[in-house]
Amino acid sequence: MKIKKGDKVKVIYGKDKGKEGVVEKVYQKANKVLILGINLYKKHIKKNEKMPQGGIIEVPRPLAVSKVMLICPKCKKPSRVGFLKEGKKKFRVCKKCKSKI
Repeated sequence: MKIKKGDKVKVIYGKDKGKEGVVEKVYQKANKVLILGINLYKKHIKKNEKMPQGGIIEVPRPLAVSKVMLICPKCKKPSRVGFLKEGKKKFRVCKKCKSKI
């Protein structure tokens, strides 16, 4: 997967289009990423010890990797990710400025 935990990404599709955030968790098998504050949905909670009255809370849901684009730390622009092999090591590379990520 080209996006990892801690990467800054921009949403390019859907209800949160244009928003930016940091990847909090990556779901490798499902090809999804969890970004705090993006793709929020309301969830109804029954009464319990934590919330004696119950209520409605907002919960972030995972977003498909195809709907987000990595923001290059060097050029600060959303760009596609390529790979570069140097010896036995493999690096991610920004397609716009050709710098290592």
